Amino acid sequence: MDTTAAPTTPPAHRPTATVPAGVSGCVEIDLSAISDNVRELRRRAGDAEVMAVVKADGYGHGALPAARAALAGGATWLGVAQLAEALTLRGAGVEAPMLTWLYVPGAEVEAALRADIDVTISADWQLRQVLDAARSIGSPARVHLKVDTGLARNGAFGAAWSDLVRGAAAAAAEQAIEVVGVWSHFAYADAPDHPTVRQQQERFVEAVAELEREGVHPQLRHLANSAATLTNPSAHYDLVRPGLAVYGLSPTPDLGSSADYGLREAMRLVARLSLVKDIPQGQGVSYGHSYLTDRDTRLGLVPLGYSDGIPRNASNAGPALLDGRRLTIAGRVCMDQFLLDLGPDATAEPGDEVVLFGAGALGEPTAEDWAAATGTISYEIITRVGARVPRYYVEGQG
Repeated sequence: MDTTAAPTTPPAHRPTATVPAGVSGCVEIDLSAISDNVRELRRRAGDAEVMAVVKADGYGHGALPAARAALAGGATWLGVAQLAEALTLRGAGVEAPMLTWLYVPGAEVEAALRADIDVTISADWQLRQVLDAARSIGSPARVHLKVDTGLARNGAFGAAWSDLVRGAAAAAAEQAIEVVGVWSHFAYADAPDHPTVRQQQERFVEAVAELEREGVHPQLRHLANSAATLTNPSAHYDLVRPGLAVYGLSPTPDLGSSADYGLREAMRLVARLSLVKDIPQGQGVSYGHSYLTDRDTRLGLVPLGYSDGIPRNASNAGPALLDGRRLTIAGRVCMDQFLLDLGPDATAEPGDEVVLFGAGALGEPTAEDWAAATGTISYEIITRVGARVPRYYVEGQG
C-alpha cells in the first residue's frame, strides 16, 4: 500500500444542514467525512492496521456514530480511554476489536473481559486485577502491555516495565492472559524532528525485545497517534492509533492543514441570532465593558456561551461567520450567550445563522482558528462542546 502523500484535495462542497427551527444552535456532523478521513489514514498507514480512537464521546462527535463511520472507512480496531466507554459501545452492538486503557482499582474488568474488550496493563496491580477477573470467567484475558517510553504518563516505566514483563510472561505461560499487543505514546509526535521522537522509538523497540526475550510475542506493536501516522512512517509498526485526524483536524497545524493531509473537518458548530439591536458609539458591551463600540452599530446576540463549550477566553477573540463575513466576538463570553458587532449597515435579522467553526475549505472559521484565538489546541475546542447543543448527523458528498 502506498504510504506517500496523495495529491488529494478534500471536496469544497458538502450539504450544510440548517439549524432546526426553534433551536439556538447545533453541531452538524458529517459522517462521510469521518469515513473518508479513515480511508486516507489507512492509505498512509501502509501495512499497519488502523485503530480509530473514539474516546471522549468520539471527540465530541458521538462515540457510536463515529465508531460506525470509522469502521465503514476501514478501521479494524476502536480505542477508548475509559473502560466504561468501551462497555457502552459493546452494549450498543459494536462488535469490532476494541482496546481500553484507563481504569482504577475496583473497575469492571470482568465485565470488559466478558464483552471481549481488550484491556491495557500498565502496572502490577492491574495485572493482578485482570488475572483475578480471567480466573473468575474461566478464560484467558486479552491484554495489551503499555510501556512508558518517556511521556511519564500512563505505562510502566524503567524497572517497573521489567517487573511487569516477568509477571505477564508467567501469566501467559499459564494461559491466564493472551498478550495481544504492546504499546506506548509519544510526547512530541506533533514535532517529528524533536529528538525525543527517535529516543522513544528506540526505547519502544528495546521494550518489545525485552518482552520477546521472556517468550512473549505480541501480535501488535503500536506507537503512532494521529501526528505520527501522518508524519512518521517508521513508527507505524503493526497498528496506528489516530484520534484527532479521524475527525478531519490536523494534529500538526504548523506543518500542514487538514487539506494538506487530505482530511476534511467532520464537525460544524452553528447557531442562530436571537436578537439584533442598534447601539450608539461608546457603549460598553457585555460584562466588564471590555469592548466599546467605536461607532453607532448593530449588535447580534448568539445564544451559546461557556456552558455550551464556548471558551470564556474567546472574549474579544473568537471568530464567527455571518452571511459570508468574518466577525469577532465583541465583549465577554457569558454563560449562555455572547455578542457580535455586526456593523452599522448590517441587515442581519433574528434567526440568521452564524457559523462558529466548520470547514476551512468552505471559508468557514475552523476549530484550529478557535484554538489559535484562545491559546489552546483544536482537540479541546471540539471536545468541549456541551451536551446542551444537539448533534445532527449528515452524509456529505465525499
